[in-house]
Amino acid sequence: MNVRRSAAALAASAVLCVGAAPAALAAPSPSPAPVIPSGLYGKNDPTYDGVWRQSFALLAQHTVGVRPAKEAVDWLVGQQCADGGFASFRADATKACDATTMLDTNAAAVAVQALKALGGQDAAVKKGVDWLKSVQNEDGGWSYVPGSPSEASSTSVVISALSVAGEKPADVKSKAGKSAYEGLLSFQLGCAAEPAADQGAFGYQPAGGKLPANADSTAAATLAALGQGAVVAPSATDTPAAALACPAGATDPAAAAQGAAGYLAEALKKDGHLTAVTPGADQPTPDTGNTADAVIALAAAGHKQSAAGALEWLKANSAEWAKGNPAALATLVLAAHATGTDPKSFGGTDLVSALNATGPAPQTPPTGAMTKEEKKDKSSGNQNVWWIVGAGAAAGIGIGILLSGRRKKNQL
Repeated sequence: MNVRRSAAALAASAVLCVGAAPAALAAPSPSPAPVIPSGLYGKNDPTYDGVWRQSFALLAQHTVGVRPAKEAVDWLVGQQCADGGFASFRADATKACDATTMLDTNAAAVAVQALKALGGQDAAVKKGVDWLKSVQNEDGGWSYVPGSPSEASSTSVVISALSVAGEKPADVKSKAGKSAYEGLLSFQLGCAAEPAADQGAFGYQPAGGKLPANADSTAAATLAALGQGAVVAPSATDTPAAALACPAGATDPAAAAQGAAGYLAEALKKDGHLTAVTPGADQPTPDTGNTADAVIALAAAGHKQSAAGALEWLKANSAEWAKGNPAALATLVLAAHATGTDPKSFGGTDLVSALNATGPAPQTPPTGAMTKEEKKDKSSGNQNVWWIVGAGAAAGIGIGILLSGRRKKNQL
């Protein structure tokens, strides 16, 4: 969910660089120091993850009862284009979006989740949902950059947003008649997949004629197939995760989600966390962001015990990774919430205070009291507020390690 930003940045760069002169690529001009808006969370360059990290920060604060600063909410609302879409970040939101604005389905999807949860933003939520529907690919899925081939991570985060907003993904269909769930399930490795350990996993996108298993996409797809968003309410149900049931139903999202959860549970058993090979490395290293995503996904599927070991690993190993990074801190807050863990005492860290410190000070009562509209929205239930992940298309890592990021270079 959260490391999605790194892959998103790479995807965006690839699109922008098509046709660029080799000389220009070889000697890029140094970028000026980023100007961080006062209402934005985090101090790193927001070019590729501004909306993503803001949405997760607001979502996590709301989930634990913190009323975000009005300027933080206003900043997010102000990032929306007139057609309902969102770019990853717009430095000048007073300038209307145009054909040169690179719109970002992942940013729009998490913004919809955050604004829905906060309440009082019905118009912005509806515009965001309508825009997401308008950029659905013919196969039923979505891509990070509208018009590109579908991939599992973006399809998942969009489906989660649609579910949170009250839509039925099975009824959201492309011009070719393909539903959102048909688009998503096309990325699942079924009962014929080899090795057998990959059965139930989701792949990001086919590569070389094959669909490699991808843990990040699998975690995001688990939530999407369950009709869940990033916010997962602690469940009284706790059963062991199981492998994909074979023969598998080709159009059963719930069964697909359970098979995906089974894959994640097995992947976590070896080291107690997920691993990934980062660009330039030849050995896998711990993947903290996707481990947190897997914990949330397993909790959503009713398998909290299967996530227990990874949760303990996060408590002991995530502090430095998440330090000062709003998307990472928010993802850990959501992982704690999903498992019924106290986010104010997470391996010795007060995640809530650390998250609050990355942005404008939250409101306090009485000015922080909920409006009648927000109370009504809250009473109707917020259980389905989602990463992703990512992205993530790659989570809040600013663009390098992109912190809780989603799609990494080796996923593309």
